[in-house]
Amino acid sequence: MEETLKSKQPWYHNRSYVATAIALAFHVSGFIAIGFFRSPLFISLTPLNLLVGLALVLYTQRELTTPFWMFCIASFGIGFASELVGVNTGLLFGEYRYGKVLGPGMKGVPWLIGVQWMVTMYCIGVSMDMLHRRLMTNQGELYGRFPRWWMTLSTVADGALLSVLFDWALEPVAVHLGYWQWHNGTIPFKNYWSWWLVSLLILIIFRWLPFRKHNLFAIHLLLTQFMFFLLLRTFMK
Repeated sequence: MEETLKSKQPWYHNRSYVATAIALAFHVSGFIAIGFFRSPLFISLTPLNLLVGLALVLYTQRELTTPFWMFCIASFGIGFASELVGVNTGLLFGEYRYGKVLGPGMKGVPWLIGVQWMVTMYCIGVSMDMLHRRLMTNQGELYGRFPRWWMTLSTVADGALLSVLFDWALEPVAVHLGYWQWHNGTIPFKNYWSWWLVSLLILIIFRWLPFRKHNLFAIHLLLTQFMFFLLLRTFMK
């Protein structure tokens, strides 16, 4: 009976389990090596970790449709362009510069930062979308009283706030590990409202494009990365 049930299990559940195990292995080993031993080797492997995260997102996305690829390109482009503006003008985020840890780029911005924007916004968008769908299923009568535009507003606005919280956990760790440095060593408030605005724009595109947005691994990866940076933020004080 168990074998029959397992054989009927959707393939994306199996992929989600595999991807989650790989992501946990990378982040747990990274936390131990960096948090306790300050390993330069693991810090230098940050680009590999980002690329693995991207590969696992693609591995677990059930349907790689044209709208999905449009979102990937748009989120990468918007995220990378906003960083170009930030680094070279200070109009977004504040005055900062990238180190060498994240690898090569253009005009002072590593290419991989666009990948991180894409993966983070995908995970946040999926998490918010799945949360609303679960509420509609379990609390349909209560949830049905809200107009449809309310779910869209909540998905993009609350998702953007969630991205700001993610950045809050990330910032001190990124500075400590040499990902980037702030002018005078101070993280300006401009950084956080810029994160909210850029995230809002990307999540509007996420909400608008019609592709499959059910991916359990995306939630697992977001939680794993958030806990990784939050714990490092605590241990590196």
